[in-house]
Amino acid sequence: MRQAMAEAEVGDDVFGEDPTVNELQKMAAELFGMEAALYVPSGTMANLIAVMVHCRERGDEMIVGDLSHLHIYEQGGTAQLAGVHSTTVTTLPDGTFDLDQLESKIRHGYPDAHYPRSRLVCVENTHNIQGGRVLPLPFLKEVKALAEKYGLAVHMDGARMMNAAVAQNVTPSTILQNTHSVSVCLSKGLGAPVGTMLAGPHDFISRATRCRKALGGGLRQAGILAAAGKLALGDMITRLEEDHHHARIFAQALLECDPPLYEVDMAAVQTNIVRFRLRDPSLTPTEFCTLMAGVGECEQASIGQGVRVLMFPHIGGSIRAVWHLGVTLEDTQLATRKVQFVARQHSQQTLGAH
Repeated sequence: MRQAMAEAEVGDDVFGEDPTVNELQKMAAELFGMEAALYVPSGTMANLIAVMVHCRERGDEMIVGDLSHLHIYEQGGTAQLAGVHSTTVTTLPDGTFDLDQLESKIRHGYPDAHYPRSRLVCVENTHNIQGGRVLPLPFLKEVKALAEKYGLAVHMDGARMMNAAVAQNVTPSTILQNTHSVSVCLSKGLGAPVGTMLAGPHDFISRATRCRKALGGGLRQAGILAAAGKLALGDMITRLEEDHHHARIFAQALLECDPPLYEVDMAAVQTNIVRFRLRDPSLTPTEFCTLMAGVGECEQASIGQGVRVLMFPHIGGSIRAVWHLGVTLEDTQLATRKVQFVARQHSQQTLGAH
């Protein structure tokens, strides 16, 4: 990627003259089955732009899952910057939500002066907080049908949508035929250093380009970044299954650990994220992550070397581990040995304390 970036042919992307960016945008649109695509610096900006385009008037409303990334982790930018109101539906364990509840949240009677106007439904695939869960295709089809019944659009926060496509063994366009727009991150498992692709109809992307400029996302010789994005979309998709495989190896090791310290739902391990819990409440997720990131006494003798594993405490008292192209099978095996070592050490310390 760095070589491709160094050798990239560039122009001024604000004027649509960067050939490498143009190639990336065409490539993404074709891959996604969308009319057009736009290169955007980040996923947060791409989601914000999508909301701004779909919700054209300040005070319009979007419907989002209460555990969605857009709702929790993007600083309320849709309200802060776009003037768009949010109403939430309950996110279910598999990342979906109840369609009856969704329908009940749609406002009727516009322009009644009391209410905002429902404009947009947002879905997230794969679902971050729910551990990388893949949204079922029938669910997406039903969401789009319901949205269109009431004149709403559907936007997918598809930061890891490629992981979903690989896990379901379908093309990205098979998933995205059920949405009106999508943001797909190039810097997650696909390995590019920067960037997200925002895709949708021609008129959507035309308005999105104006919003991108207003938000400071209009870049000049962006081809040096887009060159990495082209490799991400061209060469990195099929290797995502490696990450999924390594995540399953790790999750199974957590289940089989002796003494048993970890709780993990194997049915929820569908892609490159493992979300698990500790059985012993005396060890907090923060303390556990500190132990995993450090090198403890006797570790080298037990494992064969010091191993630092980076995870972080997650929502609901859980711990989140994520795989990407920088985490090899050997790294995964070392990580499984480290969690087993930490479990043994914790058990010995707990017994000693009693």
